[in-house]
Amino acid sequence: MNRDMERYKQFSRRALLIGAGQTALFTILGLRLGYLEVVEQEKFQTLSDKNRISFRLVPAGRGEIMDRFGVPLAINTPNFRAFLVPEQTNNIEDTLDRLSRIIPVTEDDKQAVLVEVDRHKPFTPLLVKENLSWDDMAAIELRLPSLPGVSVDEGEIRSYPLGDATAHTIGYVGRVSEAEMTDDPVMSIPGFRIGKTGVEKKFDAVLRGQAGRIQEEVNVVGRPVRELGRVDPKKGHRLTLTLDADLQMQVQEMLSHQRSAAAVAMDALTGEVYALCSYPSFDPNLFSRGIPADTWEELLADETAPLTDKAVTGQYPPGSTFKMVTAMAAMASGVSADTRVFCPGYYMLGKDKFHCWKHAGHGSMGFTEAIEQSCDVFFYEMGKRTGIDNIAAMARRFGLGHRLDFDVPGERGGLIPDKKWKMKHYRDIWHMGETLNCAIGQGYVLTTPLQLATMTARLVGGGKAVRPVLVRSIEDVGNQIPEWDDLKLDPAALRIVRKGMEMVVNGPHGTARGSRITHEGWEMGGKSGTAQVRRITAAQRAAGVKNKDLPWKFRHHALFVAYAPVHKPRYVTAVVVEHGVGGSETAAPIAHDILEALQKRDPRRIHTVDEAVDAAGNLVDIPPLPPKRPGSKTGAEKPPRRKKGSQG
Repeated sequence: MNRDMERYKQFSRRALLIGAGQTALFTILGLRLGYLEVVEQEKFQTLSDKNRISFRLVPAGRGEIMDRFGVPLAINTPNFRAFLVPEQTNNIEDTLDRLSRIIPVTEDDKQAVLVEVDRHKPFTPLLVKENLSWDDMAAIELRLPSLPGVSVDEGEIRSYPLGDATAHTIGYVGRVSEAEMTDDPVMSIPGFRIGKTGVEKKFDAVLRGQAGRIQEEVNVVGRPVRELGRVDPKKGHRLTLTLDADLQMQVQEMLSHQRSAAAVAMDALTGEVYALCSYPSFDPNLFSRGIPADTWEELLADETAPLTDKAVTGQYPPGSTFKMVTAMAAMASGVSADTRVFCPGYYMLGKDKFHCWKHAGHGSMGFTEAIEQSCDVFFYEMGKRTGIDNIAAMARRFGLGHRLDFDVPGERGGLIPDKKWKMKHYRDIWHMGETLNCAIGQGYVLTTPLQLATMTARLVGGGKAVRPVLVRSIEDVGNQIPEWDDLKLDPAALRIVRKGMEMVVNGPHGTARGSRITHEGWEMGGKSGTAQVRRITAAQRAAGVKNKDLPWKFRHHALFVAYAPVHKPRYVTAVVVEHGVGGSETAAPIAHDILEALQKRDPRRIHTVDEAVDAAGNLVDIPPLPPKRPGSKTGAEKPPRRKKGSQG
């Protein structure tokens, strides 16, 4: 009996608790329902009619692009714009004519507005003109009573302070084309701009930010009645590049003395790119604001291809700059470092004769002397002993023949051929004569200036698998410079090759001795190259025709790769002068100037924008040269340039 009573009491308590809980829950629900029906009635009555709610996107400010010291490379500047609301004027054409007497509105501008009138609702503001000056905007404001439907506002437009000096690398933005349209609703915003080339395109999603959203109540014809809610846009991330703006401008100016050229300057240990230049160039601000049709046609018709980023997409036979790869492949394949080859000025392969650039011959050559004097015969023999597959494998280890996953879109991969490649593309076997040509950087071999700089960095930077890096950090993401793996190359072979490159510039028989750096501790090493574009026929040679006598587009390309200082390599550069004839004569002096400028400025020792620019915001001058050593030339003097015997 007591047990039954105890159970009854427990059941009663549980029922009471459950009942109390249910009562409390229904009370809360009732209060909430009452609140929604009474207090929030008007709001939800509006929201319930979906046809009356409109969401309007607000584009975010684009993130800035800065150099390594904070010098601006791409920024947003005020953009004053004139709009016209069609329903607010009785005569659109008359209003546009009146406006054209105040600001420069062309017939094309007028026609564009008239076309847009039929595509949008009459209360939609249509863009008439942008990039107006402050005076233009003030003039419109003063005459608004006589310009029905016209209004002005201030937006943002992309601006590139360094202009053509960074055009290929930074790129530019432009309006979204039909082919570029995606499901992202922000792309349909009138006048919205996206990255078209360069870093602007590669990191468009990062720079673009997140669009804001305005929730509006609209009437039956879609006209906004009131704003219901707003989510502010989030500005895009700021990019900090590894570029040094001052050096970039210096190198671009150096290249401007040639008709067409490209150059890369980078850190041999970290891969940071300090300068990436292609000449001729263009003004990216024209594209950001709308390039005139005649200017566009001129750029397309120019045979020097100013729109092409030659540093990243230009593919050239490397010529004798490839000989270091052949040397490394030979020693890795078992050829003794003490091997010597006699050069009589030619090399016989069966009945075929392969000439050395020095017709009288170089005599007995070892690895170091062969690199110093660029002896073709020595490397013909190394190619024969090593084989194309071993040479190709070594070339790929040095970053040739494939894209380097660089931070600029459009990068080309070059070409490093082997037996398998030829069979696939030509359905033919590989011939030994082709190996000989490839061993000196001719034949099928193609490289980009960016790859040649990477190859040089891996040769002199301790055999690390360095890759070029352009983006140093991303705001809110952090540092982008990785650690590099070891390529596991033979240190002794690297020392031999590096010594040969040192002798190219500083040795008594070096092919680029005329471009040496004479300041103590700043000396450079390097290697020249001459890439054949068109063979001079036997008849032309007999008539005394030389390569420099050919039309410009048929002359050889001039190449030079270099590093400094020789005692502790840190900086590397690769220079290509299109149709520049000789590497030592044309490209080597530019490499000299780049490496000297790098060591004067030494980007590694500058850490803030305050150190890179003066109080007025101008880039600082490079520091003076160190005291000259006894017997050397002064800092203002240039070393002599070789005029003859400059071969690659």
